[in-house]
Amino acid sequence: MKTQVVDLDRTDRKILDILQREGRLSNQELAERVALSAAPCLRRVRRLEEAGVIRSYVALLDDQKLGLGLVAYVSVKLEKRAVARGGRFAFDDFRDAVQAWPEVVACYAMTGDSDYLMRVQGRDLAHFSDFVMKKLLKYPGVLDVRSSFALDRIKDTTALPLG
Repeated sequence: MKTQVVDLDRTDRKILDILQREGRLSNQELAERVALSAAPCLRRVRRLEEAGVIRSYVALLDDQKLGLGLVAYVSVKLEKRAVARGGRFAFDDFRDAVQAWPEVVACYAMTGDSDYLMRVQGRDLAHFSDFVMKKLLKYPGVLDVRSSFALDRIKDTTALPLG
């Protein structure tokens, strides 16, 4: 499924760059930063929202301060023709299950040796082990799970490169 790329001019990119870093700016402050008056700036932001370029506004939480500092990257390999509940293929069912697992904060379908790569966050190794043993490994069609743990955070941003 190919997504339509939205044409952005320099001002749109500047608006997006600022909002990625300072999403709580008022429209007036944003307009001043991009050298527009408030009404045209608001129209541009609304157009970017309607086009789906701006998906949502969120508060980014500090995982360490919340006691969720364990970060693991988990590669999952599924049996290609495994059938899960209701006669669905395990691949389809797995995608739905991942949505319900709060420990999984990101999941990507992959090329190469594994079928999925997940970023899993938890309190500690016991929490992670519980997730793997009670949810992931018990899931129909899961053939192999390989985990790597983050030792140190070098860069962690949500800002996309707009340049």
